[in-house]
Amino acid sequence: MLAAFVPIWALTAVGYVAGRTGVLGLGAVDVLGRFVFYVAMPAALLDTLSRRPIAGFAGEGVAAFVGATVVVGAVGFGVARWGFRRSLGEQTIAGMAAGYVNAGNLGIPVAVQVLGDASFIAVVLLIQTTILTPVILGTLDLARVEEADGRAWRRLVTVPLRSPVMLACVAGVALGAVGLKLPPLLAGVAALLGDAAVPSALVALGLSLVRTNDPDQAPARPVEVALSVVLKSCVQPLVCFLLARYVLGLHGAGLFAAVLCAALPTAQNTFVFARAYGVDGRFPRDAVVASTAVSMVTLTVVAVLLG
Repeated sequence: MLAAFVPIWALTAVGYVAGRTGVLGLGAVDVLGRFVFYVAMPAALLDTLSRRPIAGFAGEGVAAFVGATVVVGAVGFGVARWGFRRSLGEQTIAGMAAGYVNAGNLGIPVAVQVLGDASFIAVVLLIQTTILTPVILGTLDLARVEEADGRAWRRLVTVPLRSPVMLACVAGVALGAVGLKLPPLLAGVAALLGDAAVPSALVALGLSLVRTNDPDQAPARPVEVALSVVLKSCVQPLVCFLLARYVLGLHGAGLFAAVLCAALPTAQNTFVFARAYGVDGRFPRDAVVASTAVSMVTLTVVAVLLG
């Protein structure tokens, strides 16, 4: 099982080296990231889910994952509120940094490579996009000092409906549930594009780990970042394991899938949402980078212990 992580970290390292040397240009991480998000990843999900129903995964493992996400996210929110006396917007971002996993850019490659199946992570994506994201955006909206423009608010709350990853998940789940197959020509195109999702996402991830010379790149709030990383990378998978194993009685592949997904690092959307709502972006930026680096260890440990 440990060998399954070798190509993951190798491709991430390739992206990091490419970013350090600048061979792909200054905008490479943005361009490659958009290709993954808008083209390759949706194709991979549509291809996978239309051929493999997810019904068997929507049980105890998902419940354990959701429970751990809620518990750890609430702790992160509380630490920012009562421990560091942060504003409501910063509290919301801290809670998100502690419990909102990178299910897309890293979760799908890890699931495909290690679990051999993207079904569980697809359910996680659906839950995060359709339930957690509106709650987070709604709280951030309440935290704004100035009144948000009504049209901008309506556009933000419809993000889940306009997300290509979300739409691909819904379409794939619907097709898989009723047993319909994609037309051969479309299936071939989706499979070909989907094959590019994992390597492209991992190279993009490596590119994102490279810091620039921008003065705003100076580390900010190191104690809060460290606590956030501990909550995300250590506490969340531990809570998920305890809930799944000792409360819900889960074991085997289901337990492995739930804990592995809980050990994923903080999602990059944490930084995106913070910037969109005027919250200081340095804390979520550092939390994303640090948790992503630590996840290289924690994901491997989970695979060794449970895989």
